Amino acid sequence: MSPVLVEGSARQWFAAMALACSAAVGAALVAQHAFDMRPCPWCILQRLIFVAIGLLSLAGAIAQPRAAGRSVAAITLLLAFAAAAAGLYQHFVAARSSGCTLTLADRIVSGLRLDLALPDIFGVTASCADAAVAVFGIPFEFWSVALAAVLGVGSLRILTRP
Repeated sequence: MSPVLVEGSARQWFAAMALACSAAVGAALVAQHAFDMRPCPWCILQRLIFVAIGLLSLAGAIAQPRAAGRSVAAITLLLAFAAAAAGLYQHFVAARSSGCTLTLADRIVSGLRLDLALPDIFGVTASCADAAVAVFGIPFEFWSVALAAVLGVGSLRILTRP
């Protein structure tokens, strides 16, 4: 196999990351609207972070200058850490509390007013305890953490390219 196919260019990594984010947000929307898996504030925050990573990755795939690619990769790496932290917090803290209103996630989502502008995508419709569901026996938020880890590895790969 060609080394180019194994390693891939920064543009290919960014494109794959954008595709992964699009697929994840699409899957979340299908789960929400087709299978009535209602999202909590932490779910919506993770969705928002993946949309941001996806858009930045798309910009990174389009951008020509190497410095711009590294800057975008650094930001996507930080956002991947944020997505992982949100998923872990949702599982270990928020899902075990009586409510998740007025939490950091709720403040960010309502502060950006995306829940009002695009309620079908960013509207909070459940508490954190109600949103605790598993897919194939794995808590939904752990799928989010896994994606964040993959995106973080992709970002690191771009940052460490010679």
